[in-house]
Amino acid sequence: MYIRTPRLEIYTDRIETNARVVINLCQAHGAQVACVTKVMSAHPALLRAFENAGADMIADSRILNLQSIANTGLTLPALLLRSPAPSRVADVVRCADYSLNSSVGTIELLSRAAQLLERNHKVIVMVDVGDLREGVWPDRVVSVVQEAAKFPRIEIVGLGANLACYGGVIPTTENMQMLVTIRDACRKATGLALDLISGGNSANLPLLASGGMPKEINHFRIGEAIILGRNVLDRSPWPGTRQDTIRVVAEVIEVERKPSTPIGTRGQDAFGSRAEFVDRGIRKRALCNIGRQDVMVDRITPEDKGIIVLGGSSDHLVLDVEAAEQDVKLGDEIGFFPSYGSLLAATTSPYMQKVVIKN
Repeated sequence: MYIRTPRLEIYTDRIETNARVVINLCQAHGAQVACVTKVMSAHPALLRAFENAGADMIADSRILNLQSIANTGLTLPALLLRSPAPSRVADVVRCADYSLNSSVGTIELLSRAAQLLERNHKVIVMVDVGDLREGVWPDRVVSVVQEAAKFPRIEIVGLGANLACYGGVIPTTENMQMLVTIRDACRKATGLALDLISGGNSANLPLLASGGMPKEINHFRIGEAIILGRNVLDRSPWPGTRQDTIRVVAEVIEVERKPSTPIGTRGQDAFGSRAEFVDRGIRKRALCNIGRQDVMVDRITPEDKGIIVLGGSSDHLVLDVEAAEQDVKLGDEIGFFPSYGSLLAATTSPYMQKVVIKN
């Protein structure tokens, strides 16, 4: 059967294998794992792979994705990763069992929505331990938890933190212990159990594997390390996982021998940049039917190690195929392994066919 291009091939058995490796590591520490689906827009096949591997929760940052998850009949608890927008609190209560929050005002609105919908909603209060994205500053956490705990239908179940996203701050024993210390202060001030401490994302795994993670950290939100099998601190392969879980496939629509550098007076490209070119002489070049509207063209790695990604426009990918291991011809398919950012774009693009491949 002919499968059109461009397409995203999803190898769910390989992802499930990766998920078991990571989940087993976390559970051996006594921690729950919320498997994050956002990079693949909560694809149903990904949900099944996570469920089969033993995930404790499913997490996503987009309400639309959580709504689609609810429609699949999945029984795992759902966690909203991005702090709720005040205008969407009713949707959050409908489709998420848990949410990450750093604003008392938003928690109050969640409480009102939960009362109207006659549902309870669990809240993890986020603490900023240095990455400077979301989170209450440490000296204000106790007062925020005290106030938020008063709202009806809201259960403050614990604290959380996020690192290595905005500021690139690496999880350490010290900043994780800070979260534990703040939790203990909140316990003392409020009498709440606050049993859940959500340490962070895939960036926490190296600290966990090294034995440096405080035992009190008992919840992680993991996506990239499972789906792409990568240590997100340096993008090296995570031990015991596969990196051939996702494949981007494009089709060759032109093959020509051309100079390596443009000819003529140059200005900005279509995206307002001025690209730099390496003069390699006359080379065999291929155009493919994929572009920046589909992937981050500079963040995909050709399977054929002799192919060089030169760049791309909205709709075209430009390749140097002079040294390709296989002779590249019109109509050939070329496979690439995407980075996290390229996978995010490819999954979101409606122009990419998504194909699940098992076994």
